[in-house]
Amino acid sequence: MEVKEKTAVIEAILFASGDPIELYRLSEASGVDAGTVPALIKALNDHYSDSGSALCVKKLENSYQMCTREEYAPAIRKALETRRNTPLSSASMEVLTIIAYNQPVSKSFVEKVRGIDSSSVINNLVEKGLVEEAGRLDIVGRPVVYRTTAVFLRTFGLSSISDLPDIQQMSIEDN
Repeated sequence: MEVKEKTAVIEAILFASGDPIELYRLSEASGVDAGTVPALIKALNDHYSDSGSALCVKKLENSYQMCTREEYAPAIRKALETRRNTPLSSASMEVLTIIAYNQPVSKSFVEKVRGIDSSSVINNLVEKGLVEEAGRLDIVGRPVVYRTTAVFLRTFGLSSISDLPDIQQMSIEDN
């Protein structure tokens, strides 16, 4: 398979998936060596950029996802106005921050930090795809724990959770 064909196969897989695909799965499905995939994705992004395309491929931790460029977000949002894309409330941002910086966490942990029932807020974040179940704690009642998702990373322009701002540094700057 030549480079152009390998790139086209990776593009097709990313387009058809819609969701982030881990590097090893992308390599396996395309028949392209995992060490070569990032270079082909870079070439694909260069092609998109050179042609003025609205598309790009983003790296999200160990995964890749085909996306639209940020400058097209307002038009896309307008076209897809749904509950899923409504702005986050301050309570949602607060819960999302608690989960992002402490993940994986249970609802009871979030509620202890906030001092208020947070079930509906967490359920709303799950519905929006920003938070997902990450298993269960091995304690009495086996409560569900939550973590942020690739959608969270993409929404906030992060490549990984380690890109979150240092919360202690932010507290110092606020004072």
